[in-house]
Amino acid sequence: MSGHSNKAIYGAIIANTAIAVSKFIAAFFTGSSSMLSEGIHSLVDTGNGALLLYGIRKSHRPADDEHPFGYGNEVYFWSFIVAVLIFALGGGIALYEGIEHVLHPRELKHVIWNYIVLVSAIVFEGTSLRIALKEFSKTRGNKSFFRELIDTKDTSTAAVVIEDTAALMGLSIALLSVFLGHITGIVYFDGIGSILIGLLLISVSLFFAVECKSLLIGEGLMEKDVLKIKKVLADDDHVTAYKKPLSLYFGPEEVLVNLDVNFKNGLTSDDIEATVDRIERKIKDKIPSVNRIFIEAETIKTKKHE
Repeated sequence: MSGHSNKAIYGAIIANTAIAVSKFIAAFFTGSSSMLSEGIHSLVDTGNGALLLYGIRKSHRPADDEHPFGYGNEVYFWSFIVAVLIFALGGGIALYEGIEHVLHPRELKHVIWNYIVLVSAIVFEGTSLRIALKEFSKTRGNKSFFRELIDTKDTSTAAVVIEDTAALMGLSIALLSVFLGHITGIVYFDGIGSILIGLLLISVSLFFAVECKSLLIGEGLMEKDVLKIKKVLADDDHVTAYKKPLSLYFGPEEVLVNLDVNFKNGLTSDDIEATVDRIERKIKDKIPSVNRIFIEAETIKTKKHE
């Protein structure tokens, strides 16, 4: 997880730092509200990248007495903080700037700066998004992009994909608003563009926050993976019955699975131990993210295949 995430995040940080500087320079010379909002957006994205890297590093700490299952959830916590920052700093400031410039519009100066910076930024952001999508697609399989964005447990890479996609959309809005203001002479287009960018960022942050919240409060394996575990249990001759497997994510590649199983009568302790080892091995082969399995022997009246 971390290798894929880090590559995408480093690419985003480098791109966003260069873009933020150029946007602020352009905003200074032109007085553009949309450009200022975009500069703030890129600055926030740069800081978010640093927070995601910090979260990944913290998540790799080994388990201890206070956190016996490790610190994998650090990734989800810092991803949630990133979502909040996009909302508060990115979306909130852009919205405020837009409303301020609609109420007190100013004529743009040296518009060529805006065009140069925005087109360059689109190229940089497009490159960053391409890197992030390449890493993101490694685990996507046959799923649609949007479905994988919802299902993925690697929130750090997903955050970069979401941020870069929002950035490209925001740049397009800024370019269009500057262009319309330039050719029509209507000064309100610049402020309207900033408002639209603010609304875009707020929408993106809410979507991402909801995804992170689900993992923070205890999300388990998807149904297709639960069915794989059930099949392993159903196919084992030494298992006569079992309850629905319980699971919990402690990180993108750290999943706990708890199984209540009824073993066949007459098995020796060595037989049961071998059966447990076999079940654990098969589950981990089918679902590599599962790294902890607890199997408890119980008397279960439920039929095996239910």
